[in-house]
Amino acid sequence: MSIAIQKTLSLLLLIAIGFLLKNKLNKEEHKKGLKIIILNIALPAIIFVALLKIQIQPDLLFLPILALVFNLLMLVVGKYVLPLYGIENDTPTMRTLLMLLPSLAPGLSCFPFLVEYLGDEALAWGALADIGNKVFVLVLTYLLAMQWYYRVNQSVNHSGNQKVRGLLISMLNEPINMVMIGAIILLSFGFTLDSLPYFLSDAVLQMKNMMTPLILIFIGVAAVLKWEQLKMIVALLAFRSGITFLISGLLVTFLPLPNEAAILLAVVFPQSACSFWPFAHMSAVSALEKKDSNGSKTFDLTLGLNILAVSLPFSTLVILGVFSSGNYFLNPYHIFLGGFSLMLLAAVPVVIQLLKKSSVSYKLSEEEPAE
Repeated sequence: MSIAIQKTLSLLLLIAIGFLLKNKLNKEEHKKGLKIIILNIALPAIIFVALLKIQIQPDLLFLPILALVFNLLMLVVGKYVLPLYGIENDTPTMRTLLMLLPSLAPGLSCFPFLVEYLGDEALAWGALADIGNKVFVLVLTYLLAMQWYYRVNQSVNHSGNQKVRGLLISMLNEPINMVMIGAIILLSFGFTLDSLPYFLSDAVLQMKNMMTPLILIFIGVAAVLKWEQLKMIVALLAFRSGITFLISGLLVTFLPLPNEAAILLAVVFPQSACSFWPFAHMSAVSALEKKDSNGSKTFDLTLGLNILAVSLPFSTLVILGVFSSGNYFLNPYHIFLGGFSLMLLAAVPVVIQLLKKSSVSYKLSEEEPAE
């Protein structure tokens, strides 16, 4: 059995352990506690170590721009494709999907596998790319949510500038961003991980080692297996994954990527699960609407929770599939093939819906009385 398959099986075993612990960690505060440890301790430590192990080159600064362009492109694609799934424009369902589907949560679904399969250098590249994604999920989706909130609740007077300033301050206070800024400052003065005091570097390394088992157990705990109720969500995630493969194939084809690790990063990073941050913005909007007590509803929070619950294991399986396939996805042709296959799978509900509509319209035409 190949090393990649054995590594994948060991990671899936940790997910299975999380699934077995679901009944013991079924309370929301348990899941929240796990998430706090992951996002505020383990993930900042792993990014800090990765950044201090490499030399950041100015030519890598295009990575955040590429990630932000991807987010915006997926937002535009979703706006024109989602109606094909029977989702009406300017509805809570449409707005919820447009907030979540273009977003990425690489810290929860991609970074652990980058470390396991590609190493610290690829993780540092992913962390730099995530800066652009953070601009989208922390700032742009917030502005989008507030714009929709004021459109739906036209009687509300708004002071958006103060809220944007508060959001930017909270973004700077986020542990991951503080760690990245600190690591970049240390690098600019010539510090590396080896030049730090041993007690400090050893503590950071031990926090870093918690990341992979914690995130995999969290995935097992948070997984939702009621697929019968979530067929449309799975189809939408399959479409999201398929179009992402096509975008990655274009990047691999036309950009001079330096090595195999960079190619695989371009394939798996956009496959990350949907981010929790847009859902946090939607929750804040929902709280405002409860205060207004006018019955308006900008977003569908139940749908948002279901998307997040399914997106995490779905993206994990896709990313594990890419890494477990060896060198298969180094070929742009295979990347395009994977994208088209997933899009065909995602199109099945649309075709079934169209066939049902045509069947109903045909029966109605037959039942019309002849003149």
